[in-house]
Amino acid sequence: LLRPAWGLLAEAGVPAIVHCGHGPIPGAHTGLDVFGEVLAAHPRLPIVLAHAGMPDFSAALDLVARFEHVHLDTTMVGTAFSERMAPLPADWAARLVDVTDRIVFGSDFPNIPYPVAEQVAAVAGWAAADERLGAAFVRAVLHDNPARLLGV
Repeated sequence: LLRPAWGLLAEAGVPAIVHCGHGPIPGAHTGLDVFGEVLAAHPRLPIVLAHAGMPDFSAALDLVARFEHVHLDTTMVGTAFSERMAPLPADWAARLVDVTDRIVFGSDFPNIPYPVAEQVAAVAGWAAADERLGAAFVRAVLHDNPARLLGV
């Protein structure tokens, strides 16, 4: 149903946000492997994977590494709320080092069960967890990357 739309978005360079992980309920047409087929057919499609593909964080990072126009948003990722259900992998911060330009801040405000500041603190925590990230990573996620993605 969406196949023509993906091609049009790719041609126009218009970013789309997709919820395509297996959470909260897996299905035959959900999951990053299924969306990987869309990306293979449209490698120039600018995509933001909502919630960093939660709970399939590693698979989402694999897609970011494989397709240069794929981004991850930070919504709920690494917060106390989501860590109970979908904890980040131990190597999360280290894996962000190679894709710092494709992580964008997401909040889902006001539809979140915690203050937005907690999401900002999670991003800062990842930067502190790996010395290769640091303050430049925080600025990139909160400002530079979203501005570049949206062309503003």
